[in-house]
Amino acid sequence: MDAYKRIELLIGTYISRNYRNAVEIGVGKNFDVARLLRRSGVGVRCTDIKPMPEEPGIPTCIDDIFSPDRSLYEAADLLYAVRPAIEMVPPMIRLSQELQCDLLVYHLGFELYGDGGELIDCGVVLHRYHVRENPSKRDD
Repeated sequence: MDAYKRIELLIGTYISRNYRNAVEIGVGKNFDVARLLRRSGVGVRCTDIKPMPEEPGIPTCIDDIFSPDRSLYEAADLLYAVRPAIEMVPPMIRLSQELQCDLLVYHLGFELYGDGGELIDCGVVLHRYHVRENPSKRDD
C-alpha cells in the first residue's frame, strides 16, 4: 500500500470511530479521507480556497479559512486538515473554538503549530488543537 494512502486510511478510520459530522479544510485534490468517511456513514464535506474536482457524494465549497463562511462549518463536530500549510492552523483553531468543535491536523513531516496540541497516535500522529466542551457532541 502506498504510504500516503496508508496515512489517509489511518486518519479516516480514527475519525470515523470518533465523529459524526466532519469538514475537511484544504482538501485540494485528495479526497481519500473524505471518501472513507462517507463510506463509513460520517457526514463529510470539503472546502478549499481553489476550485476542486467534483467528488460524487461529497459536497464541496470554495472557502478561505482566513475569512471563513461559518455556515459551511456550523453543524460539524470536527474540522480536520491533512498536510495544511502551517499558516492555516491559527484560523482553523479560531474557527473550531467559535463553533465548539474539535480540530485535528495531520502535519507534513515534523511541522507543528505552537505546543502541537494534544497528540493522538492512531498509527500516525494527529494533533488535536481544540476539543469541544460539550461532551454530548463527542462519540469517544
